This record gives sequence, C-alpha cells and structure tokens, in this order.
Amino acid sequence: MPAGVLSGIRVLEFSQIVAAPVAGVNLADFGADVVKVEPPGGEQTRRMGSVVPSESKGFQALNRGKRSLVIDLHDERGQAVMRRLIAQTDVVLINYRYGVAERMGIDYETLCKIRPDLIYWQNTGFGEQGPEVSRAGSDIVAQAYSGLMVTDAKVDDDGAPDLISVPISDIVSGFAAAMAVGMALFHREKTGEGQYLSTSLLRTALFLQAASVMREPVSDAVLRDPMMERSRAAIEGGASYPEVLQARQSGQAARLAFRLYYGGYRAQGGAVVLGALTKTNRNSMREVLGFTDEDSDSPDYDALDPENQRRAIEWKRRFRERFMERSVEEWVHDFDAAGVPVSAVRQPEELADDPQVVADGMMWDVEHTVTGLQRVVGPAVVMSKTPTAVQRSAPALGEHSAQVLVEGGFAPEEIARLCEEGVLVQRLA
Repeated sequence: MPAGVLSGIRVLEFSQIVAAPVAGVNLADFGADVVKVEPPGGEQTRRMGSVVPSESKGFQALNRGKRSLVIDLHDERGQAVMRRLIAQTDVVLINYRYGVAERMGIDYETLCKIRPDLIYWQNTGFGEQGPEVSRAGSDIVAQAYSGLMVTDAKVDDDGAPDLISVPISDIVSGFAAAMAVGMALFHREKTGEGQYLSTSLLRTALFLQAASVMREPVSDAVLRDPMMERSRAAIEGGASYPEVLQARQSGQAARLAFRLYYGGYRAQGGAVVLGALTKTNRNSMREVLGFTDEDSDSPDYDALDPENQRRAIEWKRRFRERFMERSVEEWVHDFDAAGVPVSAVRQPEELADDPQVVADGMMWDVEHTVTGLQRVVGPAVVMSKTPTAVQRSAPALGEHSAQVLVEGGFAPEEIARLCEEGVLVQRLA
C-alpha cells in the first residue's frame, strides 16, 4: 500500500479525554507517526468503563494508530526529555486546561525556540482571550454555555437538563484540528514557517449552531425575538426547565410541516426515520403513505398562519397513526423503492457486522497487545493516491516509551536510568 499523505510527519500528542485524541487518530490515519505522551498511570480515560485494566474501549477507539510514551512531565527531568524530542517533532497537539502547558514547559513559546517551524495546536474550553479564559471546560459545559443543550431539548427523569450523548464539541474540535494541521503543513511546505493553531469547545459549539447564534434583523424580528421574549418571561416567572423548553418550542410552529417529512415515527417492531428534504422526496413519501391531500408544498402555504399550523398538527396525528399500521421493515422497503431517504433506527453495537459497513471497508481488523484481535472503526476519509489506514491498534500503556527515546537519540543507559528514577515508564513484554 502506498504511504499515507502524512508519512514522515512526527506528532507529539499531549492529550486527554476526546478532542486531542480525535485530532491525533485522524492524523495517524493519514500516515503520521503519532506519539501519545501519557503520565505515569496513563491517561484517565484508559480506566473509564474498562473491563480489562487500563484498556477501556473508549480509550482504544480514539487512540488506535498511535504509540505510547509514558513520562512524568511534572518532573524537570521529564520536561528535559520532551525538549530533546521536540527537535525531531513536526506537530504538537495539546488539550490540557489553559495555562497547564506553560507550567510543564511544553507551551508554544518555549517549544518553537527549539523547533522554529513547529506546528502547535491547543484546544481550550472557552478560548484564549476574555473573561472566561481561565475556566475549566468540558464538552457538557460547552453544551450548556453555548446553548447546544437547549437546542437539543433533552431532560432527564427529574426534568433537569440532559446532555447530548456524543461529546460533539470535543469531536468536531478534533476534526477541525486535523484539518488545520494539514493546512499548516501545506503552508510550511510553501514558506518554511510553523505556526500556532487554536480551537475551543465554545467556538466549535457556536459553529455547530451557526444559524441560531447569528443575528439577522428581518428573520430575528419574525422568529427569534418573539421566541426569546416567551423564553425570558418563562424564566422570570419561575418556570421549570422543561417549561422554558416548551416556551422555546412553541416558537417553532413554522417548522411543523417540515418535520412531517424530516423526523421519526414509531412503527411495528421499532421506529423509522425519514429525511425528505426535497419536494420530489416529499411527494414520493405522500404517495407511499396515501396522504396526497397534504398541501404544505403549495406556493400559497404560509407556515406562520395559525390555521396552517393547526392543520400541520392534525397531519402529524394522521401520519403517526398510519405508521403504526405496518412494520418497520415494510415501511423501509416501500420508501426505499420510492427513493425516499429512510432508515430503521439502529443500535450502534450491531453496526460492526452490518453488510453495508463491512462491504465499504469501514471496519478494520487489528491485533491489540493486551486484548487480542479487534475490529475497529476505520478512517473517516478514503483517499485514492495516498490511502488512509489504521496503522495499529491503540497502544498499551508505555508500550513504545523506550522505542521512541531510542529513535530520539537517547542511549540505552539513559533510558534505563530514567526508568529506574520513575521519570519514564516502559511496558514490560
């Protein structure tokens, strides 16, 4: 197989949780040599939900393709080791809390003096300027601060806010970082210059809901401002969180007809989701359902007309009743035949063996040092000339510590001394 487009690029990843691991796993899939720098004891996600000690599936999924270097960066000797490795490093990824990198001596200003053309990416919770810059951040906090949590409108059994189950701000920040690193490497190829790259969970969360966050006077006057007045009145009146959500949702009546064709329905044996975004798709869906009298695509249809909103609620009731008359399999078959975007609602745990997933090469078989044969989700991007690939399974803790230092020019006796002093941890075979 031809080498990946980033073959020969060395990445040091100082990471935890999700954002930087996502960036690193994508760069590894493009062929980069990604060395994950972990503290003694390993990154904490190794232990979160783990059955095999220090080898949780969550850690393994986001750290495949990398090598593990375990070193104590709270020790000046560990920091000195890092500074020696930086001379041979092209990219640094870091998502520690803002200010931690400076305390450990791995901040951009320090490292670019050693490697002037270094590309350095840092992810923070709230950004690097402004009154919130020093606050700790995590995906759920970014969901709350940015409004993503209200947009998703989920509540738990107690009526309290519930999170979006996938750490979406973290994940998208990681993808954005991988894209930015590629652009920075392209710039360096042309100019010889390295640079500092920055993302934040808040910035990403805003991007994910750009249409809601942006201000535009005409649309805002008709849709946003009345909804915000209802929402603020509910809050000031002591309404519960679910009641505030209801006040917001009452302002979305203009989308009632749209959601007839872009949403989910219960059916016999499960649930069906449809994504009919075009008039052609909606007409096909109407034919399959036998509801050709619904006229929301008429040029004269006004989604803001209260009478039309009442009619849309009645159409929704009829649709729900109709879907319950048949099985999920029957509906999927008929909508597929009509060219309507449709799917049964599936469980992620069954997708590794799905015929479509397997046929398109989305799963890869790898051998893990501790847990043996695995089937992992492969690269998000397929390239024809410089193929992406899963280079290896996730590393066991400290599996490559000595190997990385030998490549960095450290003598065997230096490595042995660092291990004896507890600065370096090397996994024993």
